[in-house]
Amino acid sequence: MKNNLSLLLVMLVAFNQLCLAQNKVSPADFRPAPTNIRTNQCPCILPDLRVVFTIAAPDADKLQVDLGKVYDMKKDEKGIWTVTTDPLVPGFHYYSLVIDGVRVSDPASEAFYGTGRMSSAIDIPEEGADFYTIKNVPHGDIRNKIYFSKTTGTWRSLNIYTPPGYDKSGMEQYPVLYIQHGGGEDERGWAVQGKTEIILDNLIAEGKAKPMLVVIPNGNVAKDNSPSGGYSNDAMSAFKEELIGSVIPFIGSNYRVKSGAANRALAGLSMGGGQAFNTGLRNTDTFAYVGVFSSGVFGGVGKPTDPAFDPEKAIPGILTNSASFNKKLKLFYISVGEQDPRFEYTKKVVQTFTEKGLKVKFASFPGGHEWQVWRKSLHDFVPKLFN
Repeated sequence: MKNNLSLLLVMLVAFNQLCLAQNKVSPADFRPAPTNIRTNQCPCILPDLRVVFTIAAPDADKLQVDLGKVYDMKKDEKGIWTVTTDPLVPGFHYYSLVIDGVRVSDPASEAFYGTGRMSSAIDIPEEGADFYTIKNVPHGDIRNKIYFSKTTGTWRSLNIYTPPGYDKSGMEQYPVLYIQHGGGEDERGWAVQGKTEIILDNLIAEGKAKPMLVVIPNGNVAKDNSPSGGYSNDAMSAFKEELIGSVIPFIGSNYRVKSGAANRALAGLSMGGGQAFNTGLRNTDTFAYVGVFSSGVFGGVGKPTDPAFDPEKAIPGILTNSASFNKKLKLFYISVGEQDPRFEYTKKVVQTFTEKGLKVKFASFPGGHEWQVWRKSLHDFVPKLFN
């Protein structure tokens, strides 16, 4: 009961007093996080990328901020709780407030669907990285659409990026990139956290990418009461059936898109990278471009006793008949964060592919298993498509 009352009090007090409280305790040289709601000054970012969190909760007994690392907050005589974190790396960080043991979203920040639930997040800008910044260029659209899934027998949602001028381009047809989110996320991931629309707008305006559609489906596909998502064979099979049997036909029937593998790309991050690897490389008659970002399919996420990844078992012929894949694939792209536990496993499999004659474009970026690496992966991957 006490936890519930504390939670209610925090929410009521926070919305009415948070801005005033934060202005009193925040240092003069901060900048509000871009993920803050409206005029909230904190969470606020210091020049060394430490972050100050404050919350008004006079009746709470314990407050923490969970950013992967849990920070204990301190309360002053007015009931204002404050903490300053260690320096955070640039990029997108999910976090929660923990109030007397109850994990909640921060009313001062925007909430995003990630980690399997709606969660607060803070986006730490990276100096000099403006490729995902809105600029004075022609802008495309993100459109949310409902389609019927033959796999699940239900209506499902997906997001579609259409390039600038799509509605005025008459009969012009476009190539398509199908891109998948990671575990604990859905079709909102690339549309919101990934900033796909902004990245594509800027690349197209700079002449670095061809105008294209980007389709962002929900990769969590449950069939015959099996769990949705994940790396299991059943989950991968259900995803492939959904994408090829329902999503691609829906796009082909409702949008002006070019047909054939040469005009289709499939990419994804983490779990979605595993989906792109399995579905893309097993269906080179459907996709001529495959991108795998930070996927655990190569290792780095399981137990030490798990069997080592066997590329030939996963994709028959990929090592023993690499020439066939080289002929069908216009691009096989793999990327990973340099601080990601998957990094060494990914480098090892790329080396194996290369030694066996398979053409692979490899890229790595500073960062762990997080959205800044995936935004950079998308920015690097897209200019290589449909040339």
